[in-house]
Amino acid sequence: MFKVIDGDFKNSKYSDEEYLDNWPMLYILENGKQAYIGESTHVKTRMTQHTTVEEKRIFKKVHFIYSKLFNQSVTFDYESKLIQYIVADELFQVTNKNSGIADKQYYQKKEYDEKFEILWRKLQKEKLVRHSLEEIENSDLFKYSPYKELNDSQRKAVEEILIKIKDGSVKRVVVNGMPGSGKTIVAVYLMKYLADSEAYVGKQIGFVVPQTSLRKTMKLIFKSIYGLSPAQVLSPSDITKKKYDILIVDEAHRLHQYKNISYMGTFKQNCESLGLTTESDELDWILQQADCVVLFYDSKQVVGPSGIDFQRFDKKMQDSFKRRTIAYFTLLTQMRVLGGNDYIDFVKRMLTGECSYKYHSEKYSLKLYSDFVKFEQDMYDKEAKVGLVRMIAGYAWPWISKKDKNLCDIDIQGVRRKWNHCTEGWVHTAEAIEEVGCIHSIQGYDLNYAFVILGKDIGYDKNTGKVIVCPEYYFDKNGKRTAGYDELLEYITNIYYVLLTRGIRGTYLYVCDEDLREYLSQYLEKE
Repeated sequence: MFKVIDGDFKNSKYSDEEYLDNWPMLYILENGKQAYIGESTHVKTRMTQHTTVEEKRIFKKVHFIYSKLFNQSVTFDYESKLIQYIVADELFQVTNKNSGIADKQYYQKKEYDEKFEILWRKLQKEKLVRHSLEEIENSDLFKYSPYKELNDSQRKAVEEILIKIKDGSVKRVVVNGMPGSGKTIVAVYLMKYLADSEAYVGKQIGFVVPQTSLRKTMKLIFKSIYGLSPAQVLSPSDITKKKYDILIVDEAHRLHQYKNISYMGTFKQNCESLGLTTESDELDWILQQADCVVLFYDSKQVVGPSGIDFQRFDKKMQDSFKRRTIAYFTLLTQMRVLGGNDYIDFVKRMLTGECSYKYHSEKYSLKLYSDFVKFEQDMYDKEAKVGLVRMIAGYAWPWISKKDKNLCDIDIQGVRRKWNHCTEGWVHTAEAIEEVGCIHSIQGYDLNYAFVILGKDIGYDKNTGKVIVCPEYYFDKNGKRTAGYDELLEYITNIYYVLLTRGIRGTYLYVCDEDLREYLSQYLEKE
């Protein structure tokens, strides 16, 4: 079905097959370390053109990919796919720019999507790629790649944001989006585009990631992407040290105030170094240190008193709004959860006690368990089949194993487990499958299946028909201190909103509160 023909790019020596002169084909230029992926209907002519380009002269070999089934729609699509997967495969560092990569529809695309796996296995045999597609799809580098195909909502946002940054009319850009709408993908895409653009050579551009856990992951990703550097991934403290032309801020809702945090001293010093008081927050640091700021924000993911809630965030944007130097965008399409926006809406209903129908989807699995032993065993089974399956929970148990490694934190129906032993990169550690991840170890990450424990910090009041929270069972000290009941209700339900939107293929629930379990059992499939 697919044929790979090798050529000597350095010396311009190629075979004589007719289709090399006039047929839609793919090609991979490489030198053992770096690669460039392209497509053309006249690949020999394209090679001649490439030899005149300085940045292409680093390559020695070319591998042409032929199929009698190819047409130009297919080669355009496969070119994007090969770039995405070869980047995440990490055998080569891919030198392609990411402009123009978008989701493409064409006749028989579904059939060609299935044939792509055959092509990939062919490339494995030719030793041009290493990992299986399944392994790559479970990697963070694939999930957050700046070479992702953008959907219409994302592409339009990117195009308009770049126009506004270029003409200088806007100094603040706010991108809103629900969990899984692709905020981080768009943020990384923008970073790569700016890094590749000659118009921004010499500009100070940074990528701010508030969470320690996700920041470590993003540094590894930037290290693997041609044209990007781990040094561009910044903590909020980092940006207090110098001025920037452009700052892209992922997960801006996780920026902190001087409130209920473990680094009060450092926070105060940073404020003083910028001439600010502790009434300011990390968002103020960013606004002061950068000429142009792009903020990715979701008020529903503020999970504690130290976060930047909507009222505080909106107030800081008002001055720019009055001066018409701000632009707002919303990402509307669900990209992570196969259940789509319908599932996200159902989760919101679950967490407010407003369910009115039983959830059903052909594309997404949502189940309620009463047997925790079965719950745990099914998690192990899913992990063995597809990988990237984890158990996660609200902070409804104290973290006693932090001081004594011999102790377990969570005991349900005789099954004992510990909290996550770390937050940085916990999802991909060997220990993770035996542990339970808290909000701080999982926010910003995807799972194939999420096994979510709803602890006794969340319940249901039969009399009012409302979901309630129980502060006595909520053990995040920083999340609890200074917060009244209404604030805790918001934070705890937001935590579960995040946890319940991690699973790509499905979410399985174990509910500790009997009344909440009884309520949800009316609307969920029971295992």
